[in-house]
Amino acid sequence: MDALSEITPTEITSTVWQLPFPVGHVYVVALPDDGYALVDTGVPGSAPAILDALARLGGRPEQVRQIVLTHSHLDHMGSAADLAAATGARVLAGALDAPYIRGTAPEPAPVLTPAERRLHEGVMTDLAAAGTPPLRHAEVDTVLHDGDTLDGWGEQVRVLHVPGHTPGGIALHLPASGLLFPGDIIGTGPDGRRAVLGPFNIAREEAIASFRRLAALDDVDTVCVPHGVPLRTGARDVLAAATPEKDWL
Repeated sequence: MDALSEITPTEITSTVWQLPFPVGHVYVVALPDDGYALVDTGVPGSAPAILDALARLGGRPEQVRQIVLTHSHLDHMGSAADLAAATGARVLAGALDAPYIRGTAPEPAPVLTPAERRLHEGVMTDLAAAGTPPLRHAEVDTVLHDGDTLDGWGEQVRVLHVPGHTPGGIALHLPASGLLFPGDIIGTGPDGRRAVLGPFNIAREEAIASFRRLAALDDVDTVCVPHGVPLRTGARDVLAAATPEKDWL
């Protein structure tokens, strides 16, 4: 996993940076109190690379106030326990996914299409070949529900419950900034010009409905996807043109 130490932050806005990991990007958000929030944490073993990237931004571990997990999958909550221990940050996650993150309930398996099955097998093979450490479950300090807001970000952050990929997946919507963190409900292609339904869903129709809910938001200019290239221009048009019902079939 040494290559992960070379992750270079990519500026999305003046207060948001993407850490472009091979599997599951992490986002760093500067908070107005001289602190930081992390949105997702990458696969197990990613904590040193995340803290190294934070240092490149001028931040220290103790400045991380919040770790927000969009859902319970390995590539999103995989380093939450290590980062919480290193920083003292609170971990926040959707209420229905909290038991899976804590390890108090078994995570439901995705229902895979043939195309998804091939992709899933490839991803898991690559993670094993990279020597990904075993998953450590993490305590969730704050459970989030649809309509909640996050404190300390300097502007309104709306929590949206977007089930289907997992039971308790969440998105974060910042209307004033036009930012959306959609979790795995929305992904993009390598050119960042096409939005697709994220694969590996436990309930495909619910995931499509969640995609449509996010695509219908009026005040979204930038979509910080965990997989693919962030949508930074024409995001609303790209989302409106998406056909999630046809993806991964």
